Amino acid sequence: MSDEQSGTESVAGRPCPLCGAAMAHRHCKYVCPEHGVVYDCSDTFW
Repeated sequence: MSDEQSGTESVAGRPCPLCGAAMAHRHCKYVCPEHGVVYDCSDTFW
């Protein structure tokens, strides 16, 4: 399945600050496969 079909903009992204896993970038959010949404647009500190 391509990124367009799955709704994911990119897969290999920033590491999760909690576990180090590569987070997915979806729309305005960074999603860890283990912890869920870690950062979104409203987080101005990253």
